[in-house]
Amino acid sequence: MTVGNALNLSADEVLSTTRSVRKRLDLERPVPREVLLECLELALQAPTGSNSQGWQWIFVEDAERKKALADIYRTNATPYLDAPKPAFGDERDLRRPQVVDSARYLNEHLHEVPVMLIPCLEGRADKAPGVSSAGFWGSLLPAVWSFMLALRSRGLGSAWTTLHLVGDGEKQAADLLGIPFDQYSQGGLFPIGYTKGTDFRPAKRLPAEQLTHWNGW
Repeated sequence: MTVGNALNLSADEVLSTTRSVRKRLDLERPVPREVLLECLELALQAPTGSNSQGWQWIFVEDAERKKALADIYRTNATPYLDAPKPAFGDERDLRRPQVVDSARYLNEHLHEVPVMLIPCLEGRADKAPGVSSAGFWGSLLPAVWSFMLALRSRGLGSAWTTLHLVGDGEKQAADLLGIPFDQYSQGGLFPIGYTKGTDFRPAKRLPAEQLTHWNGW
């Protein structure tokens, strides 16, 4: 039984309209645990290296812990958002003010989201000799994206943030949540909530032809 199935979208629609949702997260509507677990069950079908499945998933509903995580995030996010950004020199520059405004909103309201998720992967990328970072994170990131797609298909949204990991932030979050820091790496901090409306559209991206190479660079 699909507990949280609110939308009737094709696979292509889900793939092309799963956005980073910040300002349109409903901060007032609770997110049932059974919906989160249903999305996670789907995400756990993602591949991992050697079928290791070395992931752990921490959902945070407690208000005090959400505030503490948001404070860690803001320590890094505020100066990052205030710093000037180099221009791309193409159409991406046109959307930057909107993206920055959305990111500032999340920075200010992060502690208010109904649920936060920190996905973790067993091991430390910088302490895994002979294992590239691509191979390491390749055992977590597909599952996280599958989780976000499952959220979208049920009328929920999220945004992939990583700024809490900068500096001592990851260690502080680990201490706060009891994550064994030397044994597990955090893959991000994901605010989760139902979305205000579900009318998300494909984003304007650079054309595939501009980014494609055949048989070499």
